Amino acid sequence: MFMRTTSGPRRVDVVYRRIDDDFIDPLSFDAHSMLGVPGLLSVVRNGRVSLANAIGTGVADDKAIYCFIPDMIEFYLGEKPILKNVPTFRCALPDDRAYVVDHLEELVVKEVGGSGGYGMLVGPMSTAEQRNDFRHKLLADPDNFIAQPTLNLSTVPTLIDGQIVPRHVDLRPYVLTGETTQVVPGGLTRVALRDGSLVVNSSQGGGTKDTWVLEA
Repeated sequence: MFMRTTSGPRRVDVVYRRIDDDFIDPLSFDAHSMLGVPGLLSVVRNGRVSLANAIGTGVADDKAIYCFIPDMIEFYLGEKPILKNVPTFRCALPDDRAYVVDHLEELVVKEVGGSGGYGMLVGPMSTAEQRNDFRHKLLADPDNFIAQPTLNLSTVPTLIDGQIVPRHVDLRPYVLTGETTQVVPGGLTRVALRDGSLVVNSSQGGGTKDTWVLEA
């Protein structure tokens, strides 16, 4: 498998995929997919490239799994997590659900299987009507929701309609761990292009910024 670059084809050894199983290879799954790579599955089967997140591992994208990460670290690695989890409320639990319902104006509530910024409520930026509608959805299917405190994202100067204005961003660095740990010299910075918005997903009108990790 090769990647097209500005300096010519470059062989790829490992792929980290960002699309669902059904769309990853139109020759093997959804024939109408314009997102995947035709023939990718046959290359994987022949051992010519590895998928870092193999087909069928989508269960890890379930947002409720996040609640169990500290326990998973202790169980599999026998050590305590170095970084704490963001406090997360599982609406399937009665006490958590009661807290979320009473504090919708403070929290971000998400569907456990949602993605792309869909199916979520950003409490501090919502109206009373939106919170009331979401409350009914949550109570009708509590297993389908988690909630977290609203993070105060930083802002950076952003060019919008010819003007430099502040917009919220989040940074996703890439860290490789094996015998040693290293930070890849780059990352993904997503920006919420709408004024005041905290939703940085591209499917919700967000964008990206060049990201550089400088050597110390």
